[in-house]
Amino acid sequence: MSQNLISILIPFKNTEAFILECTESITNQTYKHWEAIFIDDNSTDNSHQIINKASKTDARIKLHKNKSTGIIPALQTAFTHSTGDYITRMDSDDIMTPHRLETMLNSLLKYGKKHLAVGQVKYFRADGVSDGYARYEHWINQLTKTGSNYSEIYKECVVPSPCWMLHRKDFIACDGFNPNRYPEDYDLTFRFYKANYKCIPCDKILLHWRDYSTRTSRTHEHYAINYFLDIKVHYFLELDYDSKRPLTIWGAGNKGKTVAKLLIKNNIPFYWICDNEKKIGKHIYEQELLNFNYITELKQPQSIVTVANEDEQNDIKAYFKKQNMHAMTDYFFFC
Repeated sequence: MSQNLISILIPFKNTEAFILECTESITNQTYKHWEAIFIDDNSTDNSHQIINKASKTDARIKLHKNKSTGIIPALQTAFTHSTGDYITRMDSDDIMTPHRLETMLNSLLKYGKKHLAVGQVKYFRADGVSDGYARYEHWINQLTKTGSNYSEIYKECVVPSPCWMLHRKDFIACDGFNPNRYPEDYDLTFRFYKANYKCIPCDKILLHWRDYSTRTSRTHEHYAINYFLDIKVHYFLELDYDSKRPLTIWGAGNKGKTVAKLLIKNNIPFYWICDNEKKIGKHIYEQELLNFNYITELKQPQSIVTVANEDEQNDIKAYFKKQNMHAMTDYFFFC
């Protein structure tokens, strides 16, 4: 087997209850030529001591302090200390399956540069996984199975932050962890998409993804819905918006209103489509809410759909199909 060095970047803060299990899952990998770079983001528990002890018995485990505060500076610090040919990320509260590194590296060696290795995930939680996380797990694994992750990138983050790998040069080329934009994993996924790195299909579970009430993605303001919508609109306008075509927003709920405000802020004209009879004809942000049939009066429109109800989404998809409109070109689901 190739002896390419894999750098595993692992920020941590106050995860003493889980970090040893994470570390053991790395040391138990079938592929042995790796370096695990742990960055302590100002922990106040015993997690620093746990990793310090582990580093004394395994030289591949390296421990450093964050140069600043927060997960992006921690990831930046980790990368500056890395020397590997391939870069991957891991969260200190999750668990790698034993073949994760081997599987991902073999995929990249087979497909070459400008490819992104991804893996299926399995959520677990002490008191049981919620229906929402179970649906997300099923959804993202179906995309990963066929490597079609980008096809629904405007819905949610389509690449699990602790379960990807790519060549170091490709990581640098898409600007790595340099942008100070949260959620950092979603922003990085969009930059993979922008760089046109192909996702390699994977039918194996490579990560056990832990959920618990104090997990950062549940508690920190940087993972609130408005941050996700900021990123979606930012990259939509940069990558997929066609200013020569009329733009519509479907839905006047909270997400629709947030998207409308962001478009107004960016001086992007749009038509606002709504199926709520009580709202049609009224104005929000000086924008009239129109019946969905109005779209037939527009020439080759693009549409942002912010309707969350699954039955309504299916009706909207059926309508687009009837109009011979295509996902990721003519319409984009933002939820």
